[in-house]
Amino acid sequence: MKSSTESQTLTSAPFQDLVREMLIRLGEDPEREGLLRTPNRVRSAYEFLTKGYHEDPDALLKKALFTVTYDEMVIVKDVEMFSLCEHHMLPFFGKVHVAYIPNGKVIGLSKIPRLIDIFARRLQIQERLTTQIAETIQKAIDPQGVGVVIEARHLCMMMRGVEKQHSAAVTSSMLGCFRQELETRNEFLSLIHQRPNGV
Repeated sequence: MKSSTESQTLTSAPFQDLVREMLIRLGEDPEREGLLRTPNRVRSAYEFLTKGYHEDPDALLKKALFTVTYDEMVIVKDVEMFSLCEHHMLPFFGKVHVAYIPNGKVIGLSKIPRLIDIFARRLQIQERLTTQIAETIQKAIDPQGVGVVIEARHLCMMMRGVEKQHSAAVTSSMLGCFRQELETRNEFLSLIHQRPNGV
């Protein structure tokens, strides 16, 4: 167990020093040519991959709410998503499908992929990511219902552990009429799995 002094030293050390220490503990030489700039590159990469911690999803959506009388299903599907598994800090990636039925307000379409990115650019588990997207939309516009489905592949399963390269995880969050009405839910699931030619 680390002493409090040792823990304070680790938390106050520059990120690059921690990466250098990791390289040494892995048996590498951080002074060799190929690794000289690795600590800086890793710091920059993780700052980008976790930038969602510094962004406000509620503020994002408030800037793009529009009053309408439209009350049919709105779907934004096949949104590419990349995130980091909080258990191993390895990537998982896939597609997100979002639908809602308005109740007087809609969200600017470009804001839905941005909302997904805010939550994906954090250490995540797929289940929580799915519910965070759905609940934030529900809170922002109080629609008749929201549905979110994520299909993703996890490198923690593909590169280590069970090493199953073709496995995928599918999660869903259904709120309001998407949970209560089978017909609405089935329409959503059918539409997100249609190919471009309508088949």
